[in-house]
Amino acid sequence: MTTDWKRELRDKGYRLTPQRQLVLEAVTNLGHATPDEILTEIHKTASGINISTVYRTLELLEHLELVKHTHLGHGAPTYHPAGHSNHLHLVCRDCGGVTEVEPGLAAPLAATVESRHGFDIDLQHFAIFGRCGDCVRARAAESAAEDGPEARGHGEEPGPTDGDRTGAGAGSRAGNGVGNGTTSPSTSARGT
Repeated sequence: MTTDWKRELRDKGYRLTPQRQLVLEAVTNLGHATPDEILTEIHKTASGINISTVYRTLELLEHLELVKHTHLGHGAPTYHPAGHSNHLHLVCRDCGGVTEVEPGLAAPLAATVESRHGFDIDLQHFAIFGRCGDCVRARAAESAAEDGPEARGHGEEPGPTDGDRTGAGAGSRAGNGVGNGTTSPSTSARGT
């Protein structure tokens, strides 16, 4: 995504300082990042910036609607460019991956909450925690390996209960997680 930050800032009464440019570049390059991750990215090219400068700059850039933040867990918020299309964040508790999906997926939930409680959900700050498809499959494979012939004893044939248990385990994890692999990630961060 290319943005004319200089023009956008000037139109809002600000100028593009080197610090602002470095923070904007880091947020754009990383996609989703905490202030510490942004600082680490900045330090690859400029070591004179400190964490308080990053926080102050992010606060201003969010006020100017050039970046947005969301909370993807405990701790510092995660920032991404405001130019990204509206999206929800699916956060894998196992690998830490973040997948962006269209907010329409949560529209039925938002409508139900609003009609029952009069509460308007801010889907921009909404993160759904669970397990990504890769981690669900990895856990299912681990469970299948643990329930393999060695676990049952020598020469025993697997019965329907064993197969049903493995299938139910994978399905229940997918139901509690972020999906079953039917949604392809548009952006992935943190470790990918």
